[in-house]
Amino acid sequence: MVAPKILVIEYEEILAVDITNTLHKLGYEVHKIINFGENAIQNIVEISPDLVLICICSIGELDCVEVIDTIKFNLKIPVLCLTEDPEHKTFSNNHLGEPFSYIIKPFTEKELYNAVEMALYKEKIHKQLKQENQKLLTVINSMGCAVVMTDINSCIQMMNPVAEILTGCQQKEALGKFWRDVLNLVDQDTGEEIVDIVTQAMETGIVLQLPENCLLITRDGKKIPIGDTVAPIRDHMGRIAGAVIVFQDITQRKQQEAQLIRNAFYDGLTALPNRVLFLDRLKQASERCKRRFNYHFAVLFLDLDSFKIINDRFGHGMGDDLLVAIARRLESCLRGGDTVARFGGDEFAVLLEDIKDVSDAINIAKRIQETLSLPLHLNGYEISTTASIGIALSCSGYEEPTNLLRDADTAMYRAKVKGKANYIIFDKSFID
Repeated sequence: MVAPKILVIEYEEILAVDITNTLHKLGYEVHKIINFGENAIQNIVEISPDLVLICICSIGELDCVEVIDTIKFNLKIPVLCLTEDPEHKTFSNNHLGEPFSYIIKPFTEKELYNAVEMALYKEKIHKQLKQENQKLLTVINSMGCAVVMTDINSCIQMMNPVAEILTGCQQKEALGKFWRDVLNLVDQDTGEEIVDIVTQAMETGIVLQLPENCLLITRDGKKIPIGDTVAPIRDHMGRIAGAVIVFQDITQRKQQEAQLIRNAFYDGLTALPNRVLFLDRLKQASERCKRRFNYHFAVLFLDLDSFKIINDRFGHGMGDDLLVAIARRLESCLRGGDTVARFGGDEFAVLLEDIKDVSDAINIAKRIQETLSLPLHLNGYEISTTASIGIALSCSGYEEPTNLLRDADTAMYRAKVKGKANYIIFDKSFID
């Protein structure tokens, strides 16, 4: 085992020799400098000791604090001060207040040994802690998500590179700032600032999820949807000492969720609501009809006339283009609160909400017929089509709203049998 190397800087040569001999006897490798001259720092660099024992008086007229800071922070070597006066002017507030940072003369061999061992042990623990912190920092900086750490006062102590990129703020600019001065979080739905979540995590001592619709407003004003957690940080005694905000850009996830919703509720070709979404809105209209007096709605079921002929003649590509054009024309015939959906093939359904009576439904059916009768110019061809429309009214008294859709479908078939470009209102006699 290699003996620790100690450098003694003592202006009294007799005392310097005495300390050196004592430390030798205790098993240390010892070097000594009688006074702190111009070449003292260079000598320290060359010797590279594990600990410097320095008598404050040896520094002479130089600034004690500056010299010791140079050894400790520039050369990275721990210092044990030898002093006759622990109340040394301006010095005690800077260094002599640290545990095991000084020893008062005169001292016994045991006191010297204990002070040296404690100083070496403190440095060992400091290095171990620094290594562990460096490992932790390496892990944090390698993470794919952003990490921001605060102290107990919610002031930023650390940001990793991902956090710098997402916020647009460098760590050196953010250090010491209140967390909300760097992380501008708002609720996407309400537009309100999210201001208390870090405090709540520290006060409750539990991990909190960021709100579902949390937006990060970057320095350049960009809005980024983020998600993850805010957690309290505890010290070795279990006391809460700060908080850590972990978050990531979830733009892609939000887009995927939105696409899944569209796939589930919208037609991929025309972008109209599909059967699932239409039935949900039909159910809601039926519930409103039960709760509200004089609330009426109607369902129209449409089937394009001669669509198969057009499809066979011009091909499926032209057929798809025609369906998209028809979808846009149907939308143009409706009010903002109404719904038109594609049920598949050339079948469409319309939900007319809050109508006065059957005349409103008839007027929409006529408008649709007139709009569809106008020729379409697709891929160099002029194409005309019409639709057969069945109408069913909400006054039927059904418990199941899908029965109303069935009635509209039945009426549509009656209209198709009657001839092209017709509409028929459902009558119970159709199913007798």
